Amino acid sequence: MSNQNHQDVELPATWAVPDEFRNRLGTHVGRQRIMCEDDHVLLVLHAPPMPDEDERHGRFFWRKADGTWVSDQFGQGPGSIMKHIDQYDQRIGELEKLEDEAKAAEDHFLILESLSPLHRAIRNMHSVIQELRKRHPEAREVINMRDQAYELERMAELLTTGTKNSLDYKIARSAEEQAVASDRMAVSSHRLNMLVAFFFPLATITSVFGMEIRSGLEKMPQPATFFAVIVIGLLLGVFLMFFVRFRNNK
Repeated sequence: MSNQNHQDVELPATWAVPDEFRNRLGTHVGRQRIMCEDDHVLLVLHAPPMPDEDERHGRFFWRKADGTWVSDQFGQGPGSIMKHIDQYDQRIGELEKLEDEAKAAEDHFLILESLSPLHRAIRNMHSVIQELRKRHPEAREVINMRDQAYELERMAELLTTGTKNSLDYKIARSAEEQAVASDRMAVSSHRLNMLVAFFFPLATITSVFGMEIRSGLEKMPQPATFFAVIVIGLLLGVFLMFFVRFRNNK
């Protein structure tokens, strides 16, 4: 597993946030969390992680002491967080569509690779918003944020479970098909071994003694007779091959 990198970030210089926020933030976005100081609240959240992306991109949402909201990317008002949550909703919808269209086990595995960090980010985001709700129960706008984050976490969990079940089913079915194919190959090998065992003594005797029995074929035109015998032998071999395969498929 590759190491997770973090984006170097800082709060907008124009924000008159408490100095405690800037001191605690540092130069890396770090984990998703909430900061509270003098009735000011700062939410440090992550943008939805993309496939094969180790770097986490931070987003900041500042709730001022007077209850107004402002963000560094989505403008002002509590709707800024809802826009942030909507991006996660869109990403979950894309993965649900991919899961519906997935056919091979590899398709489900790739979905799980993308879903795992997304699910983790949603769970942590929900935890942050839930903590905000506990600390500021008077902030009624937080209720919709929390409920939406909870719904996304539940959808991500259900999608993860469904995708894992589909992957396990396809792996189990593939293993069963391989086991059936192995059994058929074993049966075919046994039948061919029986045929070889039956004709081996005769082939050995004729090879050792160089048997040559006159049947009248030697008087027929050459090399047409020779090629005719070759063709007949090949046809008999093809017939035997299909006979063994037909018996094996029963």
